[in-house]
Amino acid sequence: MIIFATLNNKVQFTLEHTDIQSKARAGKMVTDHGVIETPIFMPVGTVASVKGVHQKELKEEIDPDIILGNTYHLFLRPKTQILQQAGGLHKFMGWDRNILTDSGGYQVYSLSANRKIKEEGVKFKSHIDGSMHMFTPENVMEIQRVIGADIIMAFDECTPYPCDYNYAKRSMHMTHRWLDRCIAHLEKTPYAYDYTQSFFPIVQGSTYKDLRIQSAEYIANAGAEGNAIGGLSVGEPAEEMYAMTEVVCDILPEDKPRYLMGVGTPINILENIALGIDMFDCVMPTRNARNGMLFTAHGTINIKNKKWEDDFSPIDEMGTTFVDREYSKAYLRHLFAANEYLGKQIATIHNLGFYLWLVREARKHILAGDFTTWKNVMVKQMDKRL
Repeated sequence: MIIFATLNNKVQFTLEHTDIQSKARAGKMVTDHGVIETPIFMPVGTVASVKGVHQKELKEEIDPDIILGNTYHLFLRPKTQILQQAGGLHKFMGWDRNILTDSGGYQVYSLSANRKIKEEGVKFKSHIDGSMHMFTPENVMEIQRVIGADIIMAFDECTPYPCDYNYAKRSMHMTHRWLDRCIAHLEKTPYAYDYTQSFFPIVQGSTYKDLRIQSAEYIANAGAEGNAIGGLSVGEPAEEMYAMTEVVCDILPEDKPRYLMGVGTPINILENIALGIDMFDCVMPTRNARNGMLFTAHGTINIKNKKWEDDFSPIDEMGTTFVDREYSKAYLRHLFAANEYLGKQIATIHNLGFYLWLVREARKHILAGDFTTWKNVMVKQMDKRL
């Protein structure tokens, strides 16, 4: 069954509570693949896989309401034709909960030596085999229809940091023109499967307040189901990230979910929740896990350090996943020292479990009315090396 797209099929978003001492919000989104309670962290499943984690562990231990896939990577491999034959990304990877796809703008930005940006779109060279491809606002919407995520993103240009003001301004206006093209094309592009998709545009403007204000106003006026903030967490100081996030959140509509793309550390997440952000994604918990860094409520652990060699206490006594209880720090250190894959898997499950615990604790404290007090204690605790 094919249903024709309109921008009126909005994801249902209910704002349940706002913190009195900050702008932190607890909300609930409903899509055809289930409920998403916010604030939420989305594990990154770039190529239809959250690295090092079986879908069974992802669902039963880490338990996210939504994960992220990436248009650029999925377009190149396994290719949209395979995903279409499989019935979409959900069926292809065996995941029956929500998925969001990033439009590929960030990946194209990161290919700076192998891409050319024009008004029409971006011509780029595949990092896999060197083949040439073109992304336009129109074909990126078509690709995301076929991938079949529940939430799809507008095609934008992510500017680097630092970024020249005039370049940031030109880029922002082009992102806005691309947004208009995305919306126009979505309205005549049918859903590929028997469920709806929601569309989020992306605020840009680098670290320039006036540009962020202009962009936030333009994106808010698009009237989409939710809104995203891009172009942060690309190397700028945390204070600048927070300043830009605050400016934008003051403009974006309160009754729509707000997604801060690519952020960040556990402290970044709590500080941005306090500014009014509802959704996050980042490769940090998985990437750092593979390098032996564990995040905990009391600070970070470099499990490769010799100090853990004879520490037979659980990996994290406060942890929520089975790995936290069943394995010791000494054992996990041994696995890293022996370069065993299992070590990376255990650390990844732990870190993702911790990130999901953190946003769910934040939600509990927002609903209870003591978020700011709790957040301030947590930020101090987590800012330590154990």
